[in-house]
Amino acid sequence: MISLLIDHGDRYVEGFLNTLIISVFALIGSFVLGTVLAVMRIASIRILRWIGTAYVEFIRNIPLLLVVAIFYHGLAFLGLSGFVAGGIGLTIYTAAYIADAIRAGIQSIPKGQIEAARCSGLSYLQAMRFIVLPQAIKIVIPPLGNQFLNLIKNSAILGVYAGADLMYFGDQINSDTFDTFNVYLLVGLFYLLLTIPTSFAVRALERRMARSS
Repeated sequence: MISLLIDHGDRYVEGFLNTLIISVFALIGSFVLGTVLAVMRIASIRILRWIGTAYVEFIRNIPLLLVVAIFYHGLAFLGLSGFVAGGIGLTIYTAAYIADAIRAGIQSIPKGQIEAARCSGLSYLQAMRFIVLPQAIKIVIPPLGNQFLNLIKNSAILGVYAGADLMYFGDQINSDTFDTFNVYLLVGLFYLLLTIPTSFAVRALERRMARSS
């Protein structure tokens, strides 16, 4: 295993950095999109509820690989690289699960708070932004953390579309060395360098939020 790291460390590091970049990009994008979808799903405007619900139900019931394939092949005229297509697909896919978690958090907030905010002169969106969402997100930090961890692990799908991620380079190194067990064991260890700190960060944030409450 040490010899693999010495001989192919540059490719492992490149894959690690690319996986980190795409995970951060998809994490931010899916959180923003998921929050918008969650608000749409409980909006008083029926068409917004339909759009939000249709999006979440459709995406949650198809494989991630298919979502990435749609962007990679279906939008080929845009010339998207496997890396970009994978990042967009990962964002679109994860946003559906984040939306469901945030929606549950919003619905756990007493409706009287929204009504009080509206009576004080805030619009619906202002009430959501300043009153409801901060409380809802605090409540759903554990499930959001799980989704962020799943996002990092799901980024391995980029390897299928030459996304230059950890799994992609792992497949290349395996083809060159045929040392399958050690190659993918190292890949797994590099993934742990991403998931374990993320897990600790989520737990620390959860404890901090609990103290602030």
